[in-house]
Amino acid sequence: MQLQGKTAKRDVHGVVLLNKPYGLSSNSAVQKVKRLLQAKKAGHTGALDPLATGLLPVCLGEATKLSFYGLESNKCYTTRIALGVQTTTGDIEGDVLHTAVVPELTPALVQGVLQQFVGEGLQVPPMYSALKRDGKPLYELARQGIEVERAARNICVHHIALLALEDNALEITVTVSKGTYIRVLGEDIANALGTVGHLSHLTRSKTLHFDISQAVDLEALQAMSDSERLAVLLPLDVMVPSLPKVHLSAQQATYFMQGRALELDNPPASAEVMVYDQQAKILGLAVLNDTLLQPKRVMNMP
Repeated sequence: MQLQGKTAKRDVHGVVLLNKPYGLSSNSAVQKVKRLLQAKKAGHTGALDPLATGLLPVCLGEATKLSFYGLESNKCYTTRIALGVQTTTGDIEGDVLHTAVVPELTPALVQGVLQQFVGEGLQVPPMYSALKRDGKPLYELARQGIEVERAARNICVHHIALLALEDNALEITVTVSKGTYIRVLGEDIANALGTVGHLSHLTRSKTLHFDISQAVDLEALQAMSDSERLAVLLPLDVMVPSLPKVHLSAQQATYFMQGRALELDNPPASAEVMVYDQQAKILGLAVLNDTLLQPKRVMNMP
């Protein structure tokens, strides 16, 4: 019997491209989408700070088995760096730590400094982050005034460009590898310009092959009917559009769903493939070793 006030969960499989609003954690945004779609399971492809807005792909149901492709992908942001003020968190939500004079800047000078950050490098994660130490998020320790040593991470800035230069502020667009903290990058850029700074705005515009123009606002999703929400749902294989497709016979499909390896005739030259039955139903993700097809992620969908 369904309890009063409880919404029945159902099998919902696919991806919702959400434009996350300001002030909402990524987990809270995922839970809202999960409830609206009445899905049993949900996850995202890389968290955004509550301060940040923008593209947050939400994977529902069996699509969560492909979310790691988004976690590993490059991401593109636009951000505004307020110069002359350093905060405890590296953004507008923190307390002021230091102030400094902002030197006279020109677009050419700023663009030259920005290019110094392009390429591979090391970055120390901030204390105000969700990384954990002994089971506790670092931001909890930071709020207690505790600072612990953090190991530097390998990151890569693929592209960076100046969009606007104003009095004591600059707006940039940047494409970075996974694990890059834009708050730290913003502080480093400010230091390289001879001052201090913090982020006053941050929007993720791209991740994987998705663009913010494809995303739906949370308010719009809430206002939709159930059928309209289901129409927004993208098939789960949009996460891996570049992978070759392998179609199996009915007998092969049965074996694949049992987790058994299969010998294929004329397999594609690819390390990974998406697997389908003869009716184009998604069966899962597999790895290829010459002609041997080995299930990697089996999708249990009706």
